[in-house]
Amino acid sequence: MANKGLFRSLMGALIPQADVRNAEGAPAYAMTPEGALAQYAATGCLNASFYYATAEDQLQRVLDLCAGVEPECIARTAIFARERGFMKDMPALLCAVLSVRSPALFAKVFPRVIDSGRMLRTFVQVIRSGAVGRKSLGSLPKRMVRAWLEGRDDAAVFRASVGRDPSLGDIVKMVHPRPSMRSREALYGWLIGRPHDAEALAPVVREFEAFKGGAWESLPDVPFEMLTALDLGTREWAAIAEKAPWHMTRMNLNTFARHGVFAVPGMGRRIADRLRDPEAIGRARVFPYQILAAWAAADDAVPAEIREALQDALEIALRNVPSVGGKVYVCPDVSGSMRSPVTGARGTATTKMRCVDVAALVAAALVRKNPGTEVIPFEEKVVDVRLNPRDSVLTNAEKLAAVGGGGTCVSAPLRLLNGRGARGDLVVFVSDNQSWVDAGAGRGTATLAEWNRFKARSPDARMVLIDLQPDGTTQARDREDILNVGGFSDQVFDVIATFAAGRLSARHWAGVIEAVEL
Repeated sequence: MANKGLFRSLMGALIPQADVRNAEGAPAYAMTPEGALAQYAATGCLNASFYYATAEDQLQRVLDLCAGVEPECIARTAIFARERGFMKDMPALLCAVLSVRSPALFAKVFPRVIDSGRMLRTFVQVIRSGAVGRKSLGSLPKRMVRAWLEGRDDAAVFRASVGRDPSLGDIVKMVHPRPSMRSREALYGWLIGRPHDAEALAPVVREFEAFKGGAWESLPDVPFEMLTALDLGTREWAAIAEKAPWHMTRMNLNTFARHGVFAVPGMGRRIADRLRDPEAIGRARVFPYQILAAWAAADDAVPAEIREALQDALEIALRNVPSVGGKVYVCPDVSGSMRSPVTGARGTATTKMRCVDVAALVAAALVRKNPGTEVIPFEEKVVDVRLNPRDSVLTNAEKLAAVGGGGTCVSAPLRLLNGRGARGDLVVFVSDNQSWVDAGAGRGTATLAEWNRFKARSPDARMVLIDLQPDGTTQARDREDILNVGGFSDQVFDVIATFAAGRLSARHWAGVIEAVEL
């Protein structure tokens, strides 16, 4: 008969030694600088997260990681974060770092990363803060900003002028672009508040100025944010809502309610029909997270029919979530720290979407698309919650978000499965990864030890660890059967399905970044 004690010792010896402590002071594994930077790039949240890290802590962490990698890695990560991750603050920060570390790479990356007025303002704001070691733009960044302005027509520059601190007018004053046409000279004067030839302004600027002056017969074709600053009546707001595309509609429901749009006869029904229109949802490539965020943000002034339309839209959007074959276990973390905003604390701009809401959404979506999925919520221990796959995603998400609140023990679901002798093909964790209840005196983490035991029964199984607020540590390092995902977007559903099917490397984020061509 086999010596069980010896067998356990040998299994423990196969577990790599934990080499770092997480934010709770418990054993964890450090990611490589490249891998950690990739995770931050996939998340892009430079805001305070629960009590683990302030915004300043995360900023310093990113700067430290940049100091430990080659400039080419920073350049590729900046491009990935913007072009694939659609992030804003992170790629602008990395671009600013490159302006100091490698001016040549900065010149290559700038046009691809700084691709909008918002990105331009963020880049200038980062530079002026002194975070990357300089407070003035310098000659090369000024040339790049001037080229950015010169490469866009008057209408594009005008539409990019939304926002403050700095405004586009402030930036024009900093870089002193030389206008090549009367219309551009007039536009720069308009932006910085100096005398200008109003007749030389581009048509869209003249239309906007006329609209501001009371010529409200038709709405000018300008960014939505430009209109929100004006003193418009209900009739004008209803006209804006009537023309709004799908994403603008779901992002401005509270604004429409505040300005009386839903009180206009028939407007509530038209907007509700737009929100639940399958063709419009398909064209906009809408995913569940975006809709759940809109539902969470809607205040009491938004009519019930609009909330119901969002629930219908959420079910329709599930068609964009791929199915996963085999036996699936999804483990949402419902501990106390998961009550923090998923994108961190940002003052009055803090999202109502909490980490636990995202974890619940992932679980509910996988249950709906894969009816055999078993959900194992956990905190200090496994929490008993039964989900009905026939219930709406919103109902199931609310059930999960309503339980828990204790400490964090990431290994608890695996320990339960091992106790049952369960087998499976895919285990998905959605957590902030700050496991501490299961901290012991072993070589590695309890999560990896329990996963190895599970693998002994299910050798082809794979595990995905979605870390909603990554800090550069993990409970189980990437390997062929383990994938760490930093942050969350609806793209994660595709990542899970691809990895489960064996078509994705465990070094997914780092591998994708390495493949970016400069």
